[in-house]
Amino acid sequence: MDAAERKEILSRYVGHSRRFDAVAKRRNNGGGAEVIPFAGPLQELEQEPTAREIEVLQLISDGLVNREIGVRLFLSEETVKSHVRHLLAKLQARSRAHAVAVGFRRGLIA
Repeated sequence: MDAAERKEILSRYVGHSRRFDAVAKRRNNGGGAEVIPFAGPLQELEQEPTAREIEVLQLISDGLVNREIGVRLFLSEETVKSHVRHLLAKLQARSRAHAVAVGFRRGLIA
């Protein structure tokens, strides 16, 4: 990293720091700054996961991969992949980890 890059990074940091300090000052002076909620309300599912899909989700949360889930539930690996695909769509999840988090929040798995 050269001096110009360091200067650019430092100037961005100083700018962010000043904005943060200004907001903190307004908040402390009763400026009534609005607090943005961390997460919005959960959306209703268009379709609820089946009992088998919930079983698969529980095993995903236990750290099993598709092959291991298939062995445990006497399913082919392709069938497990299909269940996972359906789960991701139904839970509106971006990944297996996100699906587990959504499952916990919705009380689908423990």
